[in-house]
Amino acid sequence: MLNRVILIGRLTRDPELRYSGSGTAVTKFTVACDRRGDDGADFIQVVTFKQTAEACASYLKKGRLVGIEGRWQTGNFENNEGKKVYTNDCIADNVRFLEKSNSGQASSGQSTTNKDPFQDDGKPIDISNDDMPF
Repeated sequence: MLNRVILIGRLTRDPELRYSGSGTAVTKFTVACDRRGDDGADFIQVVTFKQTAEACASYLKKGRLVGIEGRWQTGNFENNEGKKVYTNDCIADNVRFLEKSNSGQASSGQSTTNKDPFQDDGKPIDISNDDMPF
């Protein structure tokens, strides 16, 4: 069986960093992912742990474009009113920072003296389905 999720989207809010009772770093944030061929978007909660959580809390802010690889997890809990609440989260194994930070450095730490050919210049990108590898 396989449970893999790959998302590309923008953060709708800054990541929230917390620590579990055992001291494990945990962040939660929401990513807005556009629907293909639709004007809508899906808002997906993402959870990260350990070093990934600390990096996300340090370097990601609302509006940043990220690529996420992980697994889908459903769960439930009982709220303060005694009602069962269901949850759906992407548990991220890998988070890629897909655009430059405000400091002018690429997220990999390399110098960005060359113009980024994928920078958003406000023009639509014309890609046919024949060009897609999947």
